[in-house]
Amino acid sequence: MTLTDDTVSLGTNNNVKKTMEKELKIAVIGQGYVGLPLALAFAQHFPVVGFDIKESRVAELQRGIDLTKEVDESQLNVSILTYNNSGGVKGYKPSTSISDIADANVYIITVPTPINQFNAPDLTPLKSSSKLVGTVLKQGDVVIYESTVYPGCTEEECIPVLEETSKLVFNRDFYAGYSPERINPGDKVNTLETIVKVTSGSTPEVADYIDDLYRTIIKAGTHKAPSLKVAEAAKVIENAQRDVNISFVNELALIFDRLGIDTQDVLEAAGTKFNFLKYKPGLVGGHCISVDPYYLAHKAIQVGYYPDVILSGRRVNDEIPVFIASKVVKLMIQKGIDVSRSRVLLLGVAFKENCPDTRNTKVAKIYEELVSYGIEVDVYDPWVNVEEVREEYGIELIKEDKLLNTRYEGVVLTTAHTDFRKLNIENMVSSPAVIYDAKAALDRKIIDSRL
Repeated sequence: MTLTDDTVSLGTNNNVKKTMEKELKIAVIGQGYVGLPLALAFAQHFPVVGFDIKESRVAELQRGIDLTKEVDESQLNVSILTYNNSGGVKGYKPSTSISDIADANVYIITVPTPINQFNAPDLTPLKSSSKLVGTVLKQGDVVIYESTVYPGCTEEECIPVLEETSKLVFNRDFYAGYSPERINPGDKVNTLETIVKVTSGSTPEVADYIDDLYRTIIKAGTHKAPSLKVAEAAKVIENAQRDVNISFVNELALIFDRLGIDTQDVLEAAGTKFNFLKYKPGLVGGHCISVDPYYLAHKAIQVGYYPDVILSGRRVNDEIPVFIASKVVKLMIQKGIDVSRSRVLLLGVAFKENCPDTRNTKVAKIYEELVSYGIEVDVYDPWVNVEEVREEYGIELIKEDKLLNTRYEGVVLTTAHTDFRKLNIENMVSSPAVIYDAKAALDRKIIDSRL
């Protein structure tokens, strides 16, 4: 099989080969943390339309602005200009118009796969995007899913939607693939191109084609899985494994707090053993690690197995925000601070450092817990979108001038942005006051306790 910037060819199957030997145009559905970097990478080789239903997001991209900070905005602007100047032969076009993706022949779906209030998979975005693609799907097209799902989801939930909407037959008229995203928001070292990409296809020929397609942009290479289910399972266990490992050290933190010893000291000592895994306790939020285990658990229960380890790990990690809030309150009481008349500052609402991503942040739970004690809570984070935080969590972020002109009875470092390490926190508190470090990032001399 060969793949060039102009044409593609699929294997030796005559039907597949005939339908796939055409000029390649890619539509990436969803232009967030995953879709945008992917679209721009492919746009260096092919014409790419980045489709998103959020008009404000597309409008900012059309102006060359990326509020997720995942791509170089100069690269974004150059790619848009390339598309316009070449007449759509190569480059990138952000759009909300279905007509702009109607002539694509490869559709890559990168929409969110969240959980609902009962911690069950919410496939609404996935099914909606599948239905949208189904309205423009044509003979010979390939649909590739990157959204994290449980094993079997693509074939059981997505393909039927494509077939019903398009009136086409799977693996005769159109084909599918699954290549799980491995984007790490805020990480400028481990990027899309430098992480090995798992690929898979609905037929052996399509699997070869999809693998070849991704190898045009992935410098680190690819790993072709034997089936869509294997590729889906590989993705979901990556984050489930991290979740379980973090839950272990979080449980240690809960134990060691009761024993009156510092968890970080214990981990540093244990870390001198050559085979000790150096995980650290912390808040487990974001769109992957705190969500994906529920997808795997959902499927496990469907097939008659209750995943004790996975779900117990989730329970432990979900306890940490409440533990932090109650620990801060206890320390304040020990210092004779009137909790109900106090003011506490949370430094950071993003779920990880040096990143504007607030999806599923556990800082919101700390905020709720502290407010329930009658505490006046301020939250400061210059990295995030103020309106998104207000809309999603009902939290009104303070500005820098209030931060610098207010004295607090408590300060909690909840996100270890580089900016925060430079703050003179001692000058931000009254006396007495509590300084709690949930990220183990501050000088131990100034803090009262840490996770």
